[in-house]
Parts: sequence; structure tokens; C-alpha cells
Amino acid sequence: MSNHLYRLILGIALLVSLYFDLRYVMYALIAMLFAEGVTNWRVPLLVQKLRRNSAIFSEQEAEAASVQRTPRFQFEAERAWRLVIGMMLFVTYVLLYDTLWFFPWFMGFAILGAGVSRVCPVLISIKWMGFR
Repeated sequence: MSNHLYRLILGIALLVSLYFDLRYVMYALIAMLFAEGVTNWRVPLLVQKLRRNSAIFSEQEAEAASVQRTPRFQFEAERAWRLVIGMMLFVTYVLLYDTLWFFPWFMGFAILGAGVSRVCPVLISIKWMGFR
């Protein structure tokens, strides 16, 4: 599983849980994003290890090399992306959903679009800030 497919599935899961008002699914997605960000055990990497497929690793390394120069921080951009997305979903869905109800919907469509187009502006900006 590539990170793009993961973003596509995550975007669909976010939108479905928002549309059908599945609070516990949304809480599970937020907890999963935080767990992946803290432990760096990412679903795409775990699936790749189970399948023993190394072709996707070279694709990810080539993509990372094309976007990033030299890292300022020794912290992976994918890990930071998961923490940022989890934090934003936590703040806008759990704490301030009455006033910022549109923001989780926007994030769901943005993550879905990032999965389809393979371009994530948040990840690009995180890499531009100096994460590896």
C-alpha cells in the first residue's frame, strides 16, 4: 500500500464517518493518526512489510528526494503530517465542532483529493519547512 492509497482511503473514511455521523469511527481515525505519528508505525509500511514489497519503498524515496533538499529536522515529514492532521481533526471535530463544523469536511475532501492527485499541499509545506 502506498501513501497515496492510504490518503485516499483515509479521506473516504473521514467523509463517510462525517456524513453518517459516526462519532466513534471518527474518534478511532483521530486516535490512529496520533498513534501512527507518535510511534511511526504507519499502516502503509506495515502492509508493505506484510507483503514484502520493496518496489514502493524506492518510489517513496525518489519522491522524497525530488521535493526535499537537506533536512533541518531529523523527523520524517509523513510522521509530522499525521500529527498535524490528527491535531487539526481533534481540535475541529472534538473541541470546536459546533463553530468549525466545516473544517473536518474540508480536511476530508482535501485528503481525498491528495490521494487521487498524489499532491498534498500540507505534506509539501511540511517538507519545505525542513522535515525529512
